[in-house]
Amino acid sequence: MSATYETRPGLRYPVGATPFPDGVNFSVFSRHATSVELLLYEDARSPAPFQAVTLDPDLHRTFFAWHVFVVGLPAGTWYTWRVDGPGDTATTGFRFDKTRELVDPYARAVTDGVWDRRAAMAGTAAPHRSVRAVVVDDSYDWEGDEPLNHPLEDAVIYELHVGGFTRHESSGVTHPGTFAGVIDKIPYLKALSITDVELMPAMAFDTQDAPEGVLARGLCNFWGYSTHSFFSPHPGYCVAPERAAHRREFRDMVKALHRAGIGVFMDVVFNHTAEGGADGPTINFKGLGNEFAYHLDPEDRRRYRDYTGCGNTVNCNHPFMARFIVDCLEYWVCEMHVDGFRFDLASVLARGEDGEPMYNATVPWSIEFSDVLARTRLIAEAWDAGGLYQVGGFPGFRWAEWNGLYRDVIRRFVRGDPGLVEEVATRVTGSSDLYGPAGRLPINSINFITCHDGFTLRDLTSYDHKHNEANGEDNRDGYNDNLSWNCGVEGETSDPEVLALRRRQARNHVAILLLSLGVPMMLAGDEVLRTQKGNNNAWCHDNELGWFDWGLKDRHGEMLRFVGEMIALRKRHPCLRRRRFLTGRPVGPDSPADVTWHGRRLGEPSWKDRNGRLLAYTLAGLSDREEHLHIILNMGSNAVQMPLPELSGRRWHRAVDTAVTAPEDISLPGDQPVLTGDYIVQARSVVVLEGRRSG
Repeated sequence: MSATYETRPGLRYPVGATPFPDGVNFSVFSRHATSVELLLYEDARSPAPFQAVTLDPDLHRTFFAWHVFVVGLPAGTWYTWRVDGPGDTATTGFRFDKTRELVDPYARAVTDGVWDRRAAMAGTAAPHRSVRAVVVDDSYDWEGDEPLNHPLEDAVIYELHVGGFTRHESSGVTHPGTFAGVIDKIPYLKALSITDVELMPAMAFDTQDAPEGVLARGLCNFWGYSTHSFFSPHPGYCVAPERAAHRREFRDMVKALHRAGIGVFMDVVFNHTAEGGADGPTINFKGLGNEFAYHLDPEDRRRYRDYTGCGNTVNCNHPFMARFIVDCLEYWVCEMHVDGFRFDLASVLARGEDGEPMYNATVPWSIEFSDVLARTRLIAEAWDAGGLYQVGGFPGFRWAEWNGLYRDVIRRFVRGDPGLVEEVATRVTGSSDLYGPAGRLPINSINFITCHDGFTLRDLTSYDHKHNEANGEDNRDGYNDNLSWNCGVEGETSDPEVLALRRRQARNHVAILLLSLGVPMMLAGDEVLRTQKGNNNAWCHDNELGWFDWGLKDRHGEMLRFVGEMIALRKRHPCLRRRRFLTGRPVGPDSPADVTWHGRRLGEPSWKDRNGRLLAYTLAGLSDREEHLHIILNMGSNAVQMPLPELSGRRWHRAVDTAVTAPEDISLPGDQPVLTGDYIVQARSVVVLEGRRSG
């Protein structure tokens, strides 16, 4: 492009870069800026802009918005902003710098092709080495697609990393590590009966945001919890990011998943940004409105309050930032057809502008009451790094929560810790102690054993201690207490007895997860026993340690089958997906109680046994057509002879016994053995019986 484009004053709304038939309207928010300049680039890597547009405050400013209309400018043009303003950072918090180019916070697509984080932090970056945004055209044929909005109680959520899911050479996809790669694996997800994928951060993030010791090892910020452009799909997951194909590629993935009946949740990181603390780079918010975008120390506003462990904390309940967050979520739902969100360190959203917790904080309630988001699934990681822990008490009613208490109790129980029977009963029936008093429901509990943060399922049963030496931080990072058990040997072993016990323990975890009321979430790869070799914080490993090895499908096919059949069992039993808490009362006329608890004797649970590791219970079907379930959890070291409840007109059939060799460890209804009398429940095992009518 060698032309120089004419300009008009433009409009303050819509925010960002908006193409019209006769040009593009640009608008950016900066309350205290004194001068603003728009730089236009021919392509993503152009060494210099082909035009710089200086904005006149008398013509191009309305209230706090700076705006300009560039006549005839086509979509596909790349751009940045340069902004100047007053100084005195210690008193005001302003960080204006007219030498820095800023990426538009509302940019729909960005590139980091010429970005150099270290040079930007040191102030030595060459001109025009910023993250750049591009003007995008809105045209896309959704072919009738809409967000699925299926009931949350029916969900089985599968947490995956877009890049790591298909980057391994064994994936066999055309474009490894991309949104397109996920499309190629939809048949796998469908066969596993996954209802929703939860994508780890897929908004544009800074892969260079990592400590020097990590970068020196050739590692990077792989997980993506370092967002800088919240409206843009991550360019690293696109096949053609420099051709501004971000939105099309993300939409293609969503549309394909929806066609398969699979919803799309996004893990979103509104608690902090890639700009880090005082020594971090200026990318966008610091140069536009640092004084309101972040929590600053009132005594010295050069310093950032850090409730996230990542250098800065977004001032979520400032009016502009609150509006920005809601705008962003509504955009991903309306324009990208996303079905739900998981909010990283969500308790930051509940901190007021003074940093103190607020139950009536603007952002969580604005999200809850948004008409646009009325059917969107909302999941909070209800804690932050500043010590605010809100599991069971996150503001709002619609919000589901990652139930960290569920994770911890089930891990301890399965490894054999005694005295947990009563709490296990509470957790597997939806955590009524957390959600019932406020009028919430079992679906407010997102149950999980493993997630991206911590051991994989295989490592949970193979390691007592973390092994994060490969991260370059001297094994200081990651959790020290993982509530794991290595089954007698630390790490890899060829001992067949240890390996058999580990496989059984893995099945125990999966079985309990999928038998629990609430919403189960699984970590991608656990179904094939993926390992990170004891690394419980693989955030920086864009390599085989962090990738899904598709060869595991064959090497651990028995586990894959077990997981798939457990999901199928859950789906054929509405009593495991009920929306209301259990009462102990009959579910209908002439029906048994919805739940009956047992111990070694029927009807006599050992709630207060300090050495107890055994829990049994019977769940009545929600209708006469549904089979009753009898579930026995024996995490003790000895086998137990268990009596079975009598059934009127029905017989017990063994559906699951994790102590039995595959494929008999889980059986389809037509292949299940009929049981009479007592049943011997082996040590460290889960047994599930289905009460089926005779004949």
